[in-house]
Amino acid sequence: MDFLNLFVAVPVLTVIGIMFTKDLKGARIVSAIGMGIQLILSAYLVFYYLSLQGVGDLHNMIFYADTVWYAPLNIHYTIGVDGIAVAMIALTGIVVFAGIFASWKMEYLPREFFISLIILATGVFGFFISLDLFTMLMFYELAVIPMYLLIGIWGTGPKERSAMKLTLMLMAGSALLVVGLLGIYFNSAAPGGTYTFNMVEIVKHQMPIAAQRFFFPLTFVGFGVLGALFPLHTWSPDGHASAPTAVSMLHAGVLMKLGAYGCFRVAMYLMPQAAHQLAWIFIILTSISVVYGAFGAIKQKDLKFINAYSSVSHVGLILFALLMMNTTAIDGAILQMISHGLMTALFFALIGMIYGRTHTRDIDKMGGLLKIIPFLGVMYIIAGFASLGLPGFSGFVAEMTIFVGAFQHADMFHRVATIVVVSSIVVTAVYILRVVGIMLLGPLKNQEHAKLTDATWFERVSTITLVIAIAGIGIVPLWLSDTIQRSLHPLLQMILH
Repeated sequence: MDFLNLFVAVPVLTVIGIMFTKDLKGARIVSAIGMGIQLILSAYLVFYYLSLQGVGDLHNMIFYADTVWYAPLNIHYTIGVDGIAVAMIALTGIVVFAGIFASWKMEYLPREFFISLIILATGVFGFFISLDLFTMLMFYELAVIPMYLLIGIWGTGPKERSAMKLTLMLMAGSALLVVGLLGIYFNSAAPGGTYTFNMVEIVKHQMPIAAQRFFFPLTFVGFGVLGALFPLHTWSPDGHASAPTAVSMLHAGVLMKLGAYGCFRVAMYLMPQAAHQLAWIFIILTSISVVYGAFGAIKQKDLKFINAYSSVSHVGLILFALLMMNTTAIDGAILQMISHGLMTALFFALIGMIYGRTHTRDIDKMGGLLKIIPFLGVMYIIAGFASLGLPGFSGFVAEMTIFVGAFQHADMFHRVATIVVVSSIVVTAVYILRVVGIMLLGPLKNQEHAKLTDATWFERVSTITLVIAIAGIGIVPLWLSDTIQRSLHPLLQMILH
């Protein structure tokens, strides 16, 4: 079996193992073992890729494998990874592993919950290893569809409405995506050649510019819906607010990155001329996303809504950086994908843990919690520091790289857009420090909260795993940045050609 196939096989075997368990204890142990193996595989993939960099033996894609699925339409199961995909797989491995421990006390239909969660993770891993557009779309839908069940069954609040809104909007995005991918397929053949879904082959033959202008917006918006592109972001806050803890972690930490990754890897890479011509439209939309999301977070009092609007802002920053189309900005965008994935997963994990103790997410009903639950309080402050871009954490490395790269454009339009987006840092600091001040500091507002207990062992495993990754990238960022830039070189050659 090819190594990359293990990233699909292990979750599938884990799901089968969960089916044979009888209770919560068995389901969570099997889930933890399966996703622990997945995390080890992710770590091995990172170290193997770095070892290839060290000896200079690095091709564009490693572990490349190709198997025919349906010959008449030239559909293949084609897989392979570069440094960008390796980084995204590592992010997914960390967040899914932490999510299992954040759900350790899931008592309602635990087997079904863990099965749905791991099916979602299977789709994410499969998406990042895919080089065939049809296979990629299949894994994309596998990742998106379980969200309806996970929110509708195990969510809170108006969960049915939130699940339906999320599903309908993402399915609308998928409809645009299908049209865009079919457009790429039917314009993929060189003269006398055959149509293909293989991205490695498609990029060798430049699509007609008229086709690019038509199918680029469809593909970019199709993926952009999942990346909370303004004004198609409204499903995100509702979905986050109603989702159970681990689902929010995967949703914001990993799923939204599928949208940004698809915008870059598919829309921009395969249709570079249209990307250059139409980028200004999406730069305006993403600039609005960044600022609107930050101001939206200030107005919220529910912890989940605050983090949901924060995610709209931060993922908007990723799309903004990708559209700058230079090495520094796109390097920052990939770093931001990883940084935001880790810190927003930590945020949602902590929000779920705090809610499980206080039974409220309204910050005005909490206060002085740092003295009562110091471990969870300190973890929340660390997540906040990473979010507002404090030096020493991953957020600083990612955001500064983005702003430096974006400001490299000398024209007025790009400079003004960059200044507008940079202003979001101040707004982010306001809502992060506001929450910390109201919820964690000051006097205890509810005497019942004096009886709260601090983090359990499994909650510590979940949060510490994420904090180590956040601090590790912030303190020692160059290995990751260099890995990304090596993989960006052949991609940018095509995009900037």
